[in-house]
Amino acid sequence: MSMLHDYLAEHSRYQTRRWFFRDCGLGLGSLALGALLRGSGRAEAAEGASSRPLLAPKAPHHPPKAKRVIYLFQAGAPSQLDLFDYKPELAKWNGKPVPPEVVKGQQYAFIKPDAALYASEFRFAKHGQSGAEISDAMPALARVADDVAFVRSMTTDAFNHAPGQIFMNTGSQQFGRPSMGAWVTYGLGSESQDLPAFVVLNSAGGLSGGSGNFGSGFLPTVYQGVPFRKGSDPVLYLANPAGVSATMQRRTLDAIKELNERRLAVVGDPEIATRIHSFEMAYRMQFSAPELVDIASEPKHILELYGAEPGKPSYANNCLLARRLVERGVRFVQLFHEAWDHHSDVKGGVKAQSAATDRANAALIRDLKDRGMLDDTLVIWGGEFGRTPMVEASVELGRSLGRDHHPQAFTIWMAGGGVKPGLTLGETDDFGFHVVKDRVHVHDLHATLLHLLGFDHTKLTHRFQGRDFRLTDVHGEVVQDLLA
Repeated sequence: MSMLHDYLAEHSRYQTRRWFFRDCGLGLGSLALGALLRGSGRAEAAEGASSRPLLAPKAPHHPPKAKRVIYLFQAGAPSQLDLFDYKPELAKWNGKPVPPEVVKGQQYAFIKPDAALYASEFRFAKHGQSGAEISDAMPALARVADDVAFVRSMTTDAFNHAPGQIFMNTGSQQFGRPSMGAWVTYGLGSESQDLPAFVVLNSAGGLSGGSGNFGSGFLPTVYQGVPFRKGSDPVLYLANPAGVSATMQRRTLDAIKELNERRLAVVGDPEIATRIHSFEMAYRMQFSAPELVDIASEPKHILELYGAEPGKPSYANNCLLARRLVERGVRFVQLFHEAWDHHSDVKGGVKAQSAATDRANAALIRDLKDRGMLDDTLVIWGGEFGRTPMVEASVELGRSLGRDHHPQAFTIWMAGGGVKPGLTLGETDDFGFHVVKDRVHVHDLHATLLHLLGFDHTKLTHRFQGRDFRLTDVHGEVVQDLLA
């Protein structure tokens, strides 16, 4: 009986496709990774990059204007009516019910459609040669207005935070799709050997949409965002524990790598390639990360420009860290600042969050420009939707003088990376309720982002469950007026 068992164990392996391909010398691992690299949306890996083919630098479809992205995501949805979309007509209607024809068929998270209109309590002025209208809540941004393109005609399909954030970051309200940063690193690879291609920084509360905002979905997980911590040590465990020498660590990692590579050659699972990459990246970051996160090494005038304080977690520190990351070859950096959900006291909320972020936003633009990096670094600022021109008030919920969620119209701004500076694109109606000119949907924003990075958004695809997926799904048009 034992002889029969040994015989079957020895010869049954020839009866499976897995062993057939391995013993023919083809290697399913090579086939799988080759297929990933030969997709219509991907260029071939650069020579000499076989040790990390999934993240090797790749050429896009056409010459890019932008090489990297810093996305300043203002989660919670800033009030465009109190920052960028000046509506003097609202002052005339302040406290009066919104006309029924304006809100016909609309739904809101907390307020009734016939709620009273609420004029902004901030003062607006035109700034720079471009004449961009900005409220006095953001004086620092006003000083760099001519470097910025404002899109006042954004619109989205979602009116609650979790689906809105997921939609803005993945192009779908369904969880499980790859994020914008994952698509970018999938298409372009990484220029850094010693840092992740896609880094995530957080400076406020937890995200309603969770890690799906920076996940890889059905793409290999090597493309997902790598979160840095909010504390004084953004990256943990940079030093080996007592008793583990550098030689012992390297030998251990080499043994694990060899075992993983053998398994990859047999089963071809891209997640094994991700595991290999993660171990090696963690090892290299022990040497690269300490210098990266040491913002105290920056000149005093740079720290003052951002309002950064070494050792004290803040949005300002993260903006400075974002510049240091892209300077070192990181492809996509995303800052999340979820503190803009002002259902009550919108004036106080906008004032507080502008004070926490405005100086650093403007500093980032100035710093990149001074270093000659703004031309090929795309900076994006915005949330998941806007806020209503009607007031939100609720005795039961203890709310007054707030604004509800508003998907029909909101404002974002962009700078650098091939975007036309000093532009204000789009218009809303007298109440800031509906877009009336140059509507830009979330899918259009994504198409434009990919175009600036050198991609035809219809061709950057990944086959999953029998169909080709893309960031823009089956939608999206490049916004030509945004291009420099």
